[in-house]
Amino acid sequence: MKPLVSIITPSYNAALTIEKTIQSVINQSLTDWEMIIVDDNSIDRTCEIIESYIISEPRIKLIKQNWGAGPAIVRNIAIDNAQGRYIAFLDSDDQWHSDKLLKQISFMKEKNIELSYTAYNRIDSMGNILSAYHPKLQVSYIDMLKSNRIGCLTAIYDTDKLGKVYMPNISKRQDLGLWLRILKKVDYAWGMDEILGDYLAIQSNSVSSNKKNAAKYQWRLYREIEKLSLIQSFYYFCFYAYLGFKKSK
Repeated sequence: MKPLVSIITPSYNAALTIEKTIQSVINQSLTDWEMIIVDDNSIDRTCEIIESYIISEPRIKLIKQNWGAGPAIVRNIAIDNAQGRYIAFLDSDDQWHSDKLLKQISFMKEKNIELSYTAYNRIDSMGNILSAYHPKLQVSYIDMLKSNRIGCLTAIYDTDKLGKVYMPNISKRQDLGLWLRILKKVDYAWGMDEILGDYLAIQSNSVSSNKKNAAKYQWRLYREIEKLSLIQSFYYFCFYAYLGFKKSK
């Protein structure tokens, strides 16, 4: 029998975090799920840890890549192998709260929603809460061009309504590329103002370099994936830069 929810988890050298990620899925009050982990040629103990769970937990599946495919391809391999009606995303260093699937799937069924998302915490490596992100509760394609309001660990879409929708093959911003693809099919995505996940915020020694790289990939998304004109790209990039600056304050 097919599961209700397929959980898409890419992994790469995640030995320090993958156990908490898997355990947060096992602890879900909604039990009708499969977790598809696609490992992108890890060289640490990631696969060994995953396989230790598979022995007693048949709902977890591991697909090994023997070359560095990158996060978009790895997630798309998992989507391709998914059997569930609902596609949910959880990276190998993030965690869900125990009622996440139950509450969010109920919300989607009740409201007849194609794509949903929730609020979430940003945590450090010790599990301390750094901040909470509460998103706008209704977003359109235009809204998402201005700023990505959907945390990947919170997103779920309904394949009965949308079919399988895949991430664009780009190095960064592939999750935003997926939300934009879906929002070309439907008018809105809908959010829940309830914290149902914990996102691990990786601290970097070069904040300015990270921002520069993020801006570069945002521009590429506009021009190469969304095929926006130069003027349109500049218009939305101004919103992206302003909202990013405002968020950092």
